[in-house]
Amino acid sequence: MKPINLLGLSGSLREQSINSRLLRELTYRSPAGVTLNVYDSLGALPLFNPDLESRPPSTVLAYWSALKSCDGVIIASPEYAHGYTGTIKNALDWCVGEGAFVEKKVAVLNAAPRSSIAVDSLKEVLRTIDAFVVENASLEIPVLGRDLSDPDAFSSPCIESLMGNVFQELVVEIQACSASSGAKE
Repeated sequence: MKPINLLGLSGSLREQSINSRLLRELTYRSPAGVTLNVYDSLGALPLFNPDLESRPPSTVLAYWSALKSCDGVIIASPEYAHGYTGTIKNALDWCVGEGAFVEKKVAVLNAAPRSSIAVDSLKEVLRTIDAFVVENASLEIPVLGRDLSDPDAFSSPCIESLMGNVFQELVVEIQACSASSGAKE
């Protein structure tokens, strides 16, 4: 199996974010041959400005590079007032003209069961920018309310199983795409 490189994007800039913690936990549980790197510089992206697309700042170039070099993306974002965060909105806006998400396999995670409206909206935007949302990898992983200072906060059989499913389903889709593009060559 060819090594698979995934990029994690958290929609929260909070230091104690459950979404960021979920992504970090996933990095520790990556199966053999799969690497998940959490991109921690979304907060450094300037507000999207179409006038800058032709001469993007270095922070935007670094973000595009990280997206282009990965095989798939895992997004975990909180919901605010029935919407996904401005952090993710800004990050996606920077990719519309660049096309960094085109045909990219994406899993959208929901760390709070009550966040389904934002998740659905986020998936719609991802489809609009031609990302491929892997529905079987886009799961609710109910960590809201857990004591995140507890080292075993993510060790329940249910949560471990769900995290394993994210990787399994996303990897299957990436490999299927890789196999079909290899057959065309």
